[in-house]
Amino acid sequence: MTDPDALRFCPCCGGGLETRNLKPGEPDRLVCTACGTPLYLDPKVVACAIVELGDAVVLLRRGIQPRKGCWVMPGGFVDRGETVEAAALRETREECGLRTRIKDLLGVYSYPGETVVVVVYTAERLSGNLVAGDETVESRLVRPEEIPWEELAFTSTRDALTDYCQRRESP
Repeated sequence: MTDPDALRFCPCCGGGLETRNLKPGEPDRLVCTACGTPLYLDPKVVACAIVELGDAVVLLRRGIQPRKGCWVMPGGFVDRGETVEAAALRETREECGLRTRIKDLLGVYSYPGETVVVVVYTAERLSGNLVAGDETVESRLVRPEEIPWEELAFTSTRDALTDYCQRRESP
């Protein structure tokens, strides 16, 4: 996400930006000194899928930063104008070669001070063969008891897989 300290000019008119408190109880905002437009620094949305194949799920070893070499489920940023569900399906196809169908919303994960909101679905394979895509160095099917908990890339990865395993164990 863009560092707010690096933003100096209004995207509407090019005027200078300054920090102001627009409403008591809300955080300070960047505001244009020329046209008065507030600049809201909204979070980015990430869409992920825990893809089930039999009694296993797909995990991918990241080939890019951040957290290169650690494990994640397929996922990535939602493009403007794209639905979150469509992004999860697209990212799964791009990252591991599987065409999938969303089964259910597993959860939405956000954390104080973080700039992303992670939406995780469960999905099932429709077609395709499991491969390592261009941002992935390895793809693997892993049963819940084999999840490499100490090598997971993000807090959201750990939290979503924990929720998934608990849901599977519930009657």
